[in-house]
Amino acid sequence: MADVSTAADTVRRALAGLEPRVAIVLGSGLGALAGAVTSPLRIPYGEIPGFPQTTVHGHAGELIAGMLEGVPTILQSGRFHLYEGHAPDAVALPVRVFADLGIETLIVTNAAGGLRSTFRPPLLMLIADHLNLMWRNPLLGRVQSGEERFPDMSTPYDQGLRDLARKVALENGIALEEGVYAAVLGPSYETPAEIRMLQRLGADAVGMSTVPEVLVARARGLRVLGVSSITNPGAGMTSDRLSHEGVLQAGRHLAGDLERLVRGVVGGLAAA
Repeated sequence: MADVSTAADTVRRALAGLEPRVAIVLGSGLGALAGAVTSPLRIPYGEIPGFPQTTVHGHAGELIAGMLEGVPTILQSGRFHLYEGHAPDAVALPVRVFADLGIETLIVTNAAGGLRSTFRPPLLMLIADHLNLMWRNPLLGRVQSGEERFPDMSTPYDQGLRDLARKVALENGIALEEGVYAAVLGPSYETPAEIRMLQRLGADAVGMSTVPEVLVARARGLRVLGVSSITNPGAGMTSDRLSHEGVLQAGRHLAGDLERLVRGVVGGLAAA
């Protein structure tokens, strides 16, 4: 298990006195938000003990800290995935570091396939709840310092933050759906039969990330907001073939709306 305190101390020194209040995890193709940070400090993963290098196209591999809408913020540009062969502890290490830095609010974004027949991708979906079908949990093993052994998951995605996100979307004319996100291990895309199974289980979107980070965030008492960029319909819902490049392209199409939504939420936190 990676030494959280050593990694956090390294990041804290690199922040040079900046004390972030909000952390944002950027999903596939969603790195444009990093350009909105003023006076950015960039910390490559290679300089942080325990942080692996990213291997997926569309994930940069650095932390970016600075001011966003007047709020000290840190962005994780490039996440770690179980399908890359990382242990759950490695996937969740950045969130544990954020918690050690005193961050109270985590915003997670991802690219996902749409499962609801009324979805017309690309579009944004607020995550109301999730299904953990990865069969992995970063809370296994000894209890980490500051974490609950049995965290309550009745409201994994904070109701107040979701209300704020819907208000921001309405004020900015951003179409925003809401639904349940199913997390699967990957890296292969789902078969049409698996898509039908997920629909019957109550999922509205499916992806390969996010849930491990949310589990640790809730165990540490962080408030969480989750937003999926629905980049494509699930397999078998149309005749289109799925590709990672197509996911990235759709993510770029949504980047403007996602940036306005996240900036509005962060600005709302500053006003609260």
